[in-house]
Amino acid sequence: MSLDSFEKITKAVNSFLFSRLEGNPKNLYDAATHLIEHGGKRLRPYMVIKSCEVLGGTTTQALPAAAAVEMIHNFTLVHDDIMDNDETRHGVPTVHTKFGIPVGILAGDVLFSKAFETISSESKLSKEVGLALVNNLAKACVDVCEGQILDITMAQSEKIPSENQYIKMIEKKTSALFETSCAMGAICANTKKKDVLNLSSFGKNLGVAFQIIDDLIGIVGDPKTTKKPVGNDLREGKKSLPILLAINRSSGQKKEKILNSFGNSSSSKDEIESVVKIIGSMGIEHIVRNKAMQYSNAAKKSLASYDGSAKKELISLLEFVVKRNL
Repeated sequence: MSLDSFEKITKAVNSFLFSRLEGNPKNLYDAATHLIEHGGKRLRPYMVIKSCEVLGGTTTQALPAAAAVEMIHNFTLVHDDIMDNDETRHGVPTVHTKFGIPVGILAGDVLFSKAFETISSESKLSKEVGLALVNNLAKACVDVCEGQILDITMAQSEKIPSENQYIKMIEKKTSALFETSCAMGAICANTKKKDVLNLSSFGKNLGVAFQIIDDLIGIVGDPKTTKKPVGNDLREGKKSLPILLAINRSSGQKKEKILNSFGNSSSSKDEIESVVKIIGSMGIEHIVRNKAMQYSNAAKKSLASYDGSAKKELISLLEFVVKRNL
């Protein structure tokens, strides 16, 4: 992944985003742009633009769709933080913490609405392309909502989910937006249905790999890098892949120790570190990284019939996602 290319696209996307998210009352738009101004990797917009370029399209063609996807991503973050009662994100106060819950909800709604306004009113796109983009993004939004409910239900249940149940949940909650990013990029290039399906498959598999690695970092990540306590997801009782694998594959005293700390906010730092060591000794990191690699290989296969620099950059992004420690 070329850092210059990534930074250039990020700059173009940011400029376009802020031009579309201006208005009154000012505090509403300040709230809507709060998280955008304070972080985010812009992975999804990058994928929209590079997917378009793989098929011969340009940044200009894909920019409205790229911005729309980022708006939807931020809409989900704003509402997620309200549901989870989280106080910080990207090292700054969450939107509802800074602006209040009513303004937070409305800021999320503005981002959602502006995303569809952006792609449906873009004069450079044909009506057919615009309609396909709206349809694709709307479907992804439904998937994200369904995935969120699956996640909430999973969290509230006393049962430990199976690996398949977990994968189904993240395919909807996380991977759907990666999938639609690549699909929308392909649609912007005004290309064949087969190409849209190939790029969709790439995005879907990358999205699953991304979340699997994210969950791994939530257990074994270095706190200096992640800015989160050791074993943060364990203490919070998050039913992520590494944790459910550890619970399902352990027995006796090891299993008891894991379950005692799982979702126990009063667990001491030593107790959490002890459980993290147990999980480490079980080879869970190796299993999870292998699982992510399977999805990475499936993603690469989807792009086998294409070539060029944009394809190389998408593959490079995929490899970064799978190998990262943050």
